[in-house]
Amino acid sequence: MSLPLPPPVQFAAPSALEFFAALVADDDSLPLLEAAIAVAQDEMPGLDVQAALAEVDTLAERLCRRVPADAAPLQRLRLLNQYFFHELGFAGNVNDYHDPRNSLLPEVLRTRRGIPLTLALLYIEIARPLGLAVQGVSFPGHFLVKLAVAGGEVVIDPFTGQSLTRQALEERLLPFRRAPEMGLGAPTLAAWLQAASAREMLARLLRNLREIHRQAGDLPRWLAVQRRLVLVLPSAWSEYQDLALVLARLGLHDEAARALATGEALRTDTARGPLAAADPARRRRAH
Repeated sequence: MSLPLPPPVQFAAPSALEFFAALVADDDSLPLLEAAIAVAQDEMPGLDVQAALAEVDTLAERLCRRVPADAAPLQRLRLLNQYFFHELGFAGNVNDYHDPRNSLLPEVLRTRRGIPLTLALLYIEIARPLGLAVQGVSFPGHFLVKLAVAGGEVVIDPFTGQSLTRQALEERLLPFRRAPEMGLGAPTLAAWLQAASAREMLARLLRNLREIHRQAGDLPRWLAVQRRLVLVLPSAWSEYQDLALVLARLGLHDEAARALATGEALRTDTARGPLAAADPARRRRAH
């Protein structure tokens, strides 16, 4: 007599937020593009993140097949710029800059329009298989990308595809250097051109979206973004304060109290020492 088969093991699929939490849990293995695509799951619940990643890979592979194996870095960069900005037609959305869809990578892939940061994320990913180590730059007011070359660096505005001279970069910094809070300790150009980490770039993407929803008074969308921000910046007490604020406005007072308590505990720890650097400068919220 055969024994009855045991019931099949069933696994619950993780929620979109749980999936995102797993992606951003560790700095060393944080998959920036995948995490940035996953942000769009709040607006696109049926989004296939892996399909979007595959689409980017296909775009990169198409270019790789055209590049001579012995091409010098500057030649590769020129081919990349021609492909990305002209053939594929990626560009800044000048007609509706503050449309939240500009911060959703699947939409940027579809429309070929975005903000500097989302365009930079795609540019960096398509450059990587070419052997070009393009880095993001959290420049004030406008996200940039850069590439080290013989004799210096090439800095590019991903919104326009324009290469920026030192003079042009200094001119862009003038309004920020004149800000009263800068005083005499304004950072040098070299300091502003430091490469941004994957976590910093992801936080900037979320803060852009948060500001759009906050200004629109869209509390549910603000909350969705804020829940992701505290996962990306778990030591940033100010993000927990913002989470508590939006929860309270939505009438979720018990959860707001817990978020506020977490923020207060983190702020106390920050005041004691090294965690002060865990909360990136909130003035870099621009796109």
